Amino acid sequence: MKSIVKLASAALLGATAIAFTASSASAYIVCNREGECWHVKHRYQYHPEFGLVIHDDDWRWRDEEHDRYRWREHHGRGYWHNGIWISF
Repeated sequence: MKSIVKLASAALLGATAIAFTASSASAYIVCNREGECWHVKHRYQYHPEFGLVIHDDDWRWRDEEHDRYRWREHHGRGYWHNGIWISF
């Protein structure tokens, strides 16, 4: 009986850990004028002259726009500009 309780407790603990991990997923998608898009965890205040658009994490480009956009992930704070990561 004790092993069943331990197993149930371990399962609950594991499910809780997975839930916390899932909730820390990226919160936004940012795209620039060149069609480079990347995920960010925080909604940074980008300068308007950067020409960036911030979307919710569930945003997807339409099929006819597939060739216009491409994913370019990068860690840290910054943005893509003409294929170069600019950190700030």
